[in-house]
Amino acid sequence: MSINNRIEEFALFGPAGNSEDFYEAGNRSIYQVADWLYKNNLSAFEYQCGRGVKISDDSAKDFGELAKEKNIRLSIHAPYYISLSSTEEEKRDNSINYILSTLNVAKHMGADRIVIHSGSCGKITRVEALALASDTLKKAVAEADKNGFENIHLCPETMGKVKQLGNVDEVIKLCLIDERIIPTIDFGHVNAMSLGQYNSKESILEIFDKIHNKLGEYRAKNFHAHYSRIEYTNAGEKKHHTMAEKEFEPDFEPIAEILAERNLTPRIICESAGTQTVDAVQMQNMYREFLCQN
Repeated sequence: MSINNRIEEFALFGPAGNSEDFYEAGNRSIYQVADWLYKNNLSAFEYQCGRGVKISDDSAKDFGELAKEKNIRLSIHAPYYISLSSTEEEKRDNSINYILSTLNVAKHMGADRIVIHSGSCGKITRVEALALASDTLKKAVAEADKNGFENIHLCPETMGKVKQLGNVDEVIKLCLIDERIIPTIDFGHVNAMSLGQYNSKESILEIFDKIHNKLGEYRAKNFHAHYSRIEYTNAGEKKHHTMAEKEFEPDFEPIAEILAERNLTPRIICESAGTQTVDAVQMQNMYREFLCQN
């Protein structure tokens, strides 16, 4: 196994997919993304394959080269319908194939990490669901090695609905399978699944401490992350909102403060509803203000 454990000097920020103002500015093509991010002083981008891997190898390579010229770090969100914890063997096997397809695009694009949903608990217990997901992810790691994708990080994501598999502890356990697996901490999801328990500096520190204690220094500093304000009900996540809609949680300020204080250097992808670029810039500015205070 050969993992490129790049150490960043600072946290990196960027959008998930293209925001509304990207198109309002007259942009239409994936090949315009790198220039757009560069103009906005952002250095990360998460390409969206949530509804399927549809980009060709050649297009992925061309896009990746443009991003590399602008020093933009790339990640890819794997299809949403991946279910590592399905009770149906065929769905688990298909999920491995979807992961391999995403890894293939990542290799051509030069993306060093892919984000993966672990699935739901359904009618089985969380313990049973985690056991199934762990077994599937182990098989995915083995298949990744066989197919030459061993240097790309797999990033299981914390989920937002109460009945989904993927709270912080469960994601950490999945990451213990292999050192190439790093957590995607979606702060909005974590807060929504817990029905509002993770919107303070103290509670967010608990997350970072768990990652450090269980996964070690590198993954504690260089985890992957998503952020947006998320509306939730008793069932958890309901809807993504924008940074400006402050009636929804969580706030980014305590997260930015901790990143600066602890010299953490994650890649933080903004998933606001249509305002990903402007909100990513706002998040980056907030983080840099805290850096100047330390």
